[in-house]
Amino acid sequence: MAMEYESNNWIWEWMYNTPHLFGGLMLTAALLGFSTSYFGGIGNFPVSYAWSNLGFLLKKKREKRRVRVYMDGCFDLMHYGHANALRQAKALGDELVVGVVSDEEIIANKGPPILSMEERLALVSGLKWVDQVIANAPYAITEEFMNSLFNEHKIDYVIHGDDPCLLPDGSDAYALAKIAGRYKQIKRTEGVSSTDIVGRILSSVNDNKGVGDNNTTLSKVDSGKRRQLQRGQLSQFLPTSRRIVQFSNGKGPGPNARIVYIDGAFDLFHAGHVEILKKARQLGDFLLVGIYPDYIVSEQRGMPYPVMHLLERTLSVLACRYVDEVIIGAPWEVTKDMITTFNISLVVHGTVAESNSSLPGETDPYAIPKSMGIFRLLESPKSITTSSVAQRIVTNHEVYMKRNAKKLQSEKKYYEEKAYVAGD
Repeated sequence: MAMEYESNNWIWEWMYNTPHLFGGLMLTAALLGFSTSYFGGIGNFPVSYAWSNLGFLLKKKREKRRVRVYMDGCFDLMHYGHANALRQAKALGDELVVGVVSDEEIIANKGPPILSMEERLALVSGLKWVDQVIANAPYAITEEFMNSLFNEHKIDYVIHGDDPCLLPDGSDAYALAKIAGRYKQIKRTEGVSSTDIVGRILSSVNDNKGVGDNNTTLSKVDSGKRRQLQRGQLSQFLPTSRRIVQFSNGKGPGPNARIVYIDGAFDLFHAGHVEILKKARQLGDFLLVGIYPDYIVSEQRGMPYPVMHLLERTLSVLACRYVDEVIIGAPWEVTKDMITTFNISLVVHGTVAESNSSLPGETDPYAIPKSMGIFRLLESPKSITTSSVAQRIVTNHEVYMKRNAKKLQSEKKYYEEKAYVAGD
């Protein structure tokens, strides 16, 4: 997709767009024997020069300018719904520029974010459809920022989902872009939202209170209780093979490619996942990622994990630009047969992991690649984990509830005092 190049030289643009008409005029002029004196007022008319340029223009392909589209968001608790939105936005142009809303703007419009700006930037930059990122973008498209997008960043269209985005005063955050005729809309991905994910975690926390040996939000529970809680956490997303194909690269490794394998739960896909995948990809030509099935994650981590079910986690991993292929429902242990089947050259694992190695009878899942001399432990670039993200959500919610309780108490006291004065 491309937009026609706009030339300031309208004469040559007209010559290019109407070559037959211009050529006819030049041929007529030559046949009639127009003398140079006819053009005395403007000097000698460069007929030969015009003919040479006309030939050049006819052979030359029209110059094209790549269409640049812009989409912004908070991208807090990045999930496959965000990824699918950006995939759709990229399809409307050639280059996708993404604005990541600042912490201050999120606090003013929605409340404190769960992830820091640095973490959100890492997530957005790690998506395969993103070409450029603008940090600290405003929540609303102001006239000043819109002019900056169009003039400095050469944006052609502003993109947003079909769900309304309203400011605290009730106005449309994208009103100016719509008025300018530079707005395009995409379809929202049903079945997932950041609010939904927060709800899943908080629901598990509430159901899990009083269960386990220490009453903590992330305590282990017995299998019967686990199954009961998992039924209450079912996602509303209905995955299809078409969606997986849309997220997939669709390319296999070359004949002599060095294939690197890394596995994990990749639950609540975060900046730590992006960075370790990037590091693993740099060790070879093709990165194969194994994604554990739900029951393995539950056995290794306990409740409330996994927060996202297998196919949700699969889409998040596939959206990462460093991933070439995934194994959906990978085994816990890396076997000899698996190494042979996928022609794996190197198996890697990060130093930051959340599996429960203390389970009775637990074996080393990397025993075979270690014995073959093809295992490497990678230093995890970030310390963030799925558990730490979940705990941030719980903490933010507790602060919110306490603040609201205090506000309600103050209002109650105010009205009681007002009623007492009125009674006097």
